[in-house]
Amino acid sequence: MSHLLSCQTISKAFGAQRLFADISLGLSAGERTGLIGPNGAGKSTLLKIMAGLESPDSGQIFLNKRIKLVYMAQTDRFNPEHTIEDALAVPDEDSGDEAARYAEVCQMAGRCGFFDMGQKVGALSGGWSKRLAVCRALTQKPDLLLIDEPTNHLDMAGVLWLEGILAKAPFAFVLVSHDRYFLNNVTNRIIELNRAYPKGYLRVEGKYEDFLRRKEELLAAQEKTGAAMANRLRREIEWLSRGPKARATKANYRIEAAAQLQDEVREIRSRNSQGGKMALSFAGTRRQTKKLLTARNLSKSWGGRSIFSKLNLQLSPHLCVGVMGNNASGKSTLMNILAGRLAADQGEVKTAPGLRVALFDQKRDDLDQRQTLRQALSPDGDTVVYNDRPLHIVSWARRFLFRPDQLDLPVSRLSGGEQARILLANLMRQPADVLLLDEPTNDLDIPSLEVLEEGLREFPGAVVLVSHDRFLLDNLADYVIGLDGRGNTEIFADFNQWLAWQKEAARETPVPAVRKQKTANGNSGGKKITLGEQLELEKIEGKIQTAEGLLTTWQSRLARPDVQCDASQLADCCREAQEAQDAVDKLYARWEELAEK
Repeated sequence: MSHLLSCQTISKAFGAQRLFADISLGLSAGERTGLIGPNGAGKSTLLKIMAGLESPDSGQIFLNKRIKLVYMAQTDRFNPEHTIEDALAVPDEDSGDEAARYAEVCQMAGRCGFFDMGQKVGALSGGWSKRLAVCRALTQKPDLLLIDEPTNHLDMAGVLWLEGILAKAPFAFVLVSHDRYFLNNVTNRIIELNRAYPKGYLRVEGKYEDFLRRKEELLAAQEKTGAAMANRLRREIEWLSRGPKARATKANYRIEAAAQLQDEVREIRSRNSQGGKMALSFAGTRRQTKKLLTARNLSKSWGGRSIFSKLNLQLSPHLCVGVMGNNASGKSTLMNILAGRLAADQGEVKTAPGLRVALFDQKRDDLDQRQTLRQALSPDGDTVVYNDRPLHIVSWARRFLFRPDQLDLPVSRLSGGEQARILLANLMRQPADVLLLDEPTNDLDIPSLEVLEEGLREFPGAVVLVSHDRFLLDNLADYVIGLDGRGNTEIFADFNQWLAWQKEAARETPVPAVRKQKTANGNSGGKKITLGEQLELEKIEGKIQTAEGLLTTWQSRLARPDVQCDASQLADCCREAQEAQDAVDKLYARWEELAEK
């Protein structure tokens, strides 16, 4: 089978830091490859080399000239003044019919949820900007798509939408992701970059679950081989240490073989020590109070729109509660109310006397980007106190996989995953009864996610966890609170029940209901609709989605702590949110009026 793209002995290093060496692999039609590995392994760099955006230090890339390769970067870069139409206006050399090309682009935009081609890109939220980046990639009709962290900023609805597209994709793709369920559902081959393997990477055909089984077998065999070789080496060293007289009775090749064996054992030990994990353990107070925190009838609205209402919650030791909902459904607002940073409109939060609450904020506002890593990890000097024990900053930093030479780097130069590890390190130093974690998994690699899971499972207090990581929630949460952003809350046993609730709610939205009311003649049998009204009705769904997107944007801004602390900004945001809500209400009213006709 001819390859779409081939890598031959590709190597890359930045200074003294080697990312990978002598990687050889081919990508063929129909292959859906997940590219994983610890932070710093070189996943994004390898993707850029495949895309021709970076050059390898050695080796070659061979791209089939007949195929269309499209690269989608981790960070979306759009001109905020451009419209959706502008952003999707990517020339297609294979299409000579501009009208047909425009129709194809509009059709793809509709599949991706964009119905108003004149909407400004700057009005989109982070999640919708990511959708736009996916849409732009799809409109180019790739044969091979290279995608770097496409689920970043997507809410659960967005993740499931993208999952559906990639699971049925007619093109091959290479996907960098840390979302384990996502990988398992859309890929048929996994490649992990990791120096723990003899070749520096492991390739397994099949889903992510197949990869995990193969990886476990390989590492177990490698450890067993290393132990056997170490025993052999021990015997050889004992023989060599007997002195020249004893060695004279043996062949010279025995001495040479012992030296070679020593090198092999050293190499296997080095591989087995790769892929270090964070040493993560959250400090609890060991308080055994049954009721740590009780929330009764909590309600909150923004801009006249109910986010959630009559929400009840009781936290006790060893309990983990998951919180799920799409963007702007009120998850972060709920966390800030439980942390005491924000007041509810109605209801109350009661805590046990002297309760200690620690909050992980997904916005990372607590991180000063101008500080050095040293200052961020240890503000009071070169000693960190953890569990009443003093630790030197170098030892503390190594627990979170930071090298000593990184300590004087500014936080702004660290990756998203490294900044997340700083916040987790600081959280560990705070003895707490309750951990409130708002999207702690963003930017963390899979090894770090596994350690986070272990640390939370062993935490003796209560945990409230907001996350889009279905794998983490399924493994940790005792139950899940679902928020729909329209004031409704429900309790679910797991993610799948929440998803079923979401689907049922979608079926009950006015759009399908209106369509069902039509007669065989295409209308509801009332007063005849004019041609202009018919055209207006066809376009109004897109206008409603655009208006609701703008409303969501203003509601998201209202939830920001810096806005809530500024009376002027808060007043402006409330006014804009109310105007956006009025626009939505008017569009729905007009829609119902036209639908009745």
